[in-house]
Amino acid sequence: MHKSKISEEKAFGLWSAISLGIGSMVGAGIFIVIGEAGIIAGNLVTVSFLIGGMIALLCGYSLSKLAVRYPSRGGIIEYLVQGYGAGFFSGSLGILFYFAQLVALAAVAKSFGTYAATYMENGVTVLYANIFAIVIVFIFVSINLIGASMIAKAENIIVVIKLAALVIFTIAALFFIQPENLALSKSPQFLNIFYALGLTFFAFQGFSVITNSVEDMQDPEHTMLRSMYWAIGLVTLLYIAVSISVFGNLPLDTIIRDKDFALAEAANPAFGAWGFKIMAATALLATASAINATLYAVTQISYTLAKDGNLPAEYDRHIFHNTEGLNISAVLILPMILFFNLSEIATIAAIAVLLIQGFTHTGHLYNIKETGANFSLIIMAAIGSFGAAGFAIVYASKSMPLLIYYIGGIFFLAFIFEVLLRLWNDRSIEKQVISKIEAIEKNVVSKIKSLV
Repeated sequence: MHKSKISEEKAFGLWSAISLGIGSMVGAGIFIVIGEAGIIAGNLVTVSFLIGGMIALLCGYSLSKLAVRYPSRGGIIEYLVQGYGAGFFSGSLGILFYFAQLVALAAVAKSFGTYAATYMENGVTVLYANIFAIVIVFIFVSINLIGASMIAKAENIIVVIKLAALVIFTIAALFFIQPENLALSKSPQFLNIFYALGLTFFAFQGFSVITNSVEDMQDPEHTMLRSMYWAIGLVTLLYIAVSISVFGNLPLDTIIRDKDFALAEAANPAFGAWGFKIMAATALLATASAINATLYAVTQISYTLAKDGNLPAEYDRHIFHNTEGLNISAVLILPMILFFNLSEIATIAAIAVLLIQGFTHTGHLYNIKETGANFSLIIMAAIGSFGAAGFAIVYASKSMPLLIYYIGGIFFLAFIFEVLLRLWNDRSIEKQVISKIEAIEKNVVSKIKSLV
């Protein structure tokens, strides 16, 4: 009876966890990345999405094994500490990951604001885009303050509506495909598939949000890996189908011209003038869903960092059913929405997230006996993450010659921030979950002390 009661209190079952992952991935993927990735890989972007999905599945496997063995709301933050110990390196990576998530959130919010502004009589303006972006952030801050159950319910509703609209669009658009647009003769060099891999993988990066819900998950040993595979698998199929529809309906020069609205533009052949409005509305749902899911993860990250001493104690104070870190995170997002050039910052954030993914899976190798994961799959996850980051750096450096210095500077600032916070709080990051070996060692030490 007691066990049943505890199970009922858990907010995330299999479908809720899948919805959380899909909601976090799809908004950033289809409506932000597809145009930019298409500029690089052309009609071969479909292959890039397929490879990106395969890498995401490998990473999802690694994170699922870590999440079950080290259940923590901090997700990747906890796994970095478990892999590299309680030191400056893991602490700096944790801070870097937190800020990268904030930048990604700002980019998605800005995208929401831009799509919302298309409904205004004067069209898209900076003022309208910023106002709508800020409003949607505060709406979902309010939802997150209500608690995890409300988040799960909101994701279920939004994901069903969003997926239905995208599936209808995709099926209808397939009947209007112009085969010549997909001809290999119009494809760029094959290597461009890998140059676009950084962006296409970034479209999947929201899958790590599922691990942040582990403490709110029903039967995580069975639910975690299954929800990860289902979420990534469904999104991969969706991205491939939608990219075929977009690049089959639109010539590349149109996609390049309307890269921010490529998917909405591709709805015109099937739905006419209403096609753009329908897909713009779907984009609003998709980006709103991504903001909802990612806010949940970001607040859990800030909570864990505060608890372990890596962020000011204010992040750890509770308001309603969430932490004050939620409000602080939202405030930090605002100046990025208002003042920053998000296209360049989002590129840097994408590379930073890929590198952190690589470090996480490399660190997993130190604990592979604890997690029981497959060694070869973890190696492949690390190589895939670092490889995607490498290709992204090579390509982005052509338009951003100082990119390497930017990335190095961000890592350096994260390290400095970690040092200052340790001096400020007089605390250091600690593991939330103790390994079996550490538990045995502590037990032995305790017995020795009692004998003495």
